[in-house]
Amino acid sequence: MRRRSVLAAAGAAALAVPVLGAAPAVATPGLGPASGAGSTPGGRGRLAIRGVDISSLPKNEDHGAVYRTAGGRRVDPVRLLAGAGVTHARLKVWVNPVDGYNTKARILPLARRLKRAGISIWVDFHYSDTWADPAHQTKPAAWAGLDVAGLSRAVYDHTADVLGALRRQGTPAQLVQIGNELNGGMLWPEGDWEHFDNLGAFLKAGLRAARDTTPRIRTILHLANGGDNGLYRWWFDNVTSRGVDFDIIGLSYYPFWHGPVEQAAANMADITARYGKPCVIAETAYPFTLESEDDVNDILHDPSQLTPGFPATPDGQSAWLREVADLAAAVPDGQGLGYCYWEGAWTYRKGSGWDPTNPSSGNAWENLALFDFEDRALPGLRTLGSYRR
Repeated sequence: MRRRSVLAAAGAAALAVPVLGAAPAVATPGLGPASGAGSTPGGRGRLAIRGVDISSLPKNEDHGAVYRTAGGRRVDPVRLLAGAGVTHARLKVWVNPVDGYNTKARILPLARRLKRAGISIWVDFHYSDTWADPAHQTKPAAWAGLDVAGLSRAVYDHTADVLGALRRQGTPAQLVQIGNELNGGMLWPEGDWEHFDNLGAFLKAGLRAARDTTPRIRTILHLANGGDNGLYRWWFDNVTSRGVDFDIIGLSYYPFWHGPVEQAAANMADITARYGKPCVIAETAYPFTLESEDDVNDILHDPSQLTPGFPATPDGQSAWLREVADLAAAVPDGQGLGYCYWEGAWTYRKGSGWDPTNPSSGNAWENLALFDFEDRALPGLRTLGSYRR
């Protein structure tokens, strides 16, 4: 996710949505229904993953951000998330970003805070020096001259370096994404959608590094456009046919970009059955207001962008979180593991903007955070963490 345009991989949007159904689903060890991963039909289980992406928290705090309870008391935001029932914190990793954030050096101390609070760690590798998403998969500058074999080795070494450091300090990651919103591949152009053999090699390198350094880790391959079944079948058919072995399918699902809930539900039911893998909604969000705290026009700023029945209010945001949690919990056979709210702590602070190359860039996301413009926790945070079906 980023301040972005959403782009499906070339040709994927043209695929007709196939008839749903296929092979039986199987549970993922450690996160399947037997360990409370999802709700059984008619049951009232808790989702195993109730996460928040807090990648921008270190930069925000370094620029003076504070966080408060709903009543206004200043608190450690990590402990506030834990107290609300959040189970996982998602942390993106860049290679050599200009501003020095979202790196191994920055996530190691944050991981120690998370462990003390009892929150599990979910690492999201972008394999770039900046945002990676469906429209942008730029190679790190240091990798620009590498061939396919060299890029595969770089993916392995970078992945192993970060995950190994987390494990050595006693804070191993429980979940890891090998790439972010990979609709069109990664490490363009060598690993784009026209070079699936290369993409498969890069994914295998990252997956192997994850398992070599953290044997119990659960691996995720993640696409955007969570309601586009044609995209998911096209992409996962291609990678699985090349022997890419992973544990969980990750989806971004934002209602203002990715279609109605019914489409996402149909897609999740189909892909969990077709590939025998559980799924997780790796990104979602909803605005609590259409106002902006800074002078940057926010991504969500117009009533026409809202989903019917969900106003841009604190209660509307909370209701959306309940809706998307129900969506995950309703995946057949308990194969919906949960969901993650994207950048819930990215409140506005001057200097902590979206562009790592430009300290004056603003924040186009603060009206979608889980904290209001007075830094107080919104009701959606409690809805997210305390969810029961």
